[in-house]
Amino acid sequence: MKSILKHIKSPEFRSLAVLIDPDKFDLKNASQFIDKVNKSIATHIFIGGSIVDAFATDALISAIKPLTKLPIVLFPGDVIQVSEQADAILFLSLVSGRNPEYLIGQQVKAVSKLRNSDLEIIPTGYVLVEGKKETSTQKVTNTKPLIKLQEIVDTAKASELLGMQLVYLEAGSGAKQAVASEIINAVKKEINIPLIVGGGIRSKLAIEKAFSAGANVVVIGTAFEEDESFFDDLLK
Repeated sequence: MKSILKHIKSPEFRSLAVLIDPDKFDLKNASQFIDKVNKSIATHIFIGGSIVDAFATDALISAIKPLTKLPIVLFPGDVIQVSEQADAILFLSLVSGRNPEYLIGQQVKAVSKLRNSDLEIIPTGYVLVEGKKETSTQKVTNTKPLIKLQEIVDTAKASELLGMQLVYLEAGSGAKQAVASEIINAVKKEINIPLIVGGGIRSKLAIEKAFSAGANVVVIGTAFEEDESFFDDLLK
């Protein structure tokens, strides 16, 4: 039974996802790293990146899946990152941009892989927000992040009206500035679907601020890449 979206939609559910980029992860450290994830308050593992070598996603999931009971969710930058070994996929549409390849092109290409898949497929509106640093997502997709609050709110609401099941507000990998509480709060008040927030979150306080502002799921990536001791602040 598909259950990841159901859990995220639970009113009492707050999730912390650890995002692992296959191109930045050393498989030799898989056991040590995943042991720290298991001992933390993390509830999900997200897998993906803007630029990932072919087969890197499969190799990463093969290495970590025997080591954890946490659900593994694909956060793909393109179709080559679709892997049957995961539990679910955020079926992303970059609604903040106007590049048709990432609005619908990559999604059409993915259908042949997903048609008979056992993956839980979760339609997700992906909204790139200004994070004070040019990100790999911007470069790869040739799109700009949104800056104006009302445009961000309206884009998130449009995602819901189009039938998306989640909205993902993203400041981008390595962002110098996380998505502001004002933005999270304004979007949360407008939409009736769960909200994911990621990018530039590097402390337990920043995680709590995002949750308090209305995030249902907070995603941590670069913070762990730069300093695994961050796990010590997030023990169960």
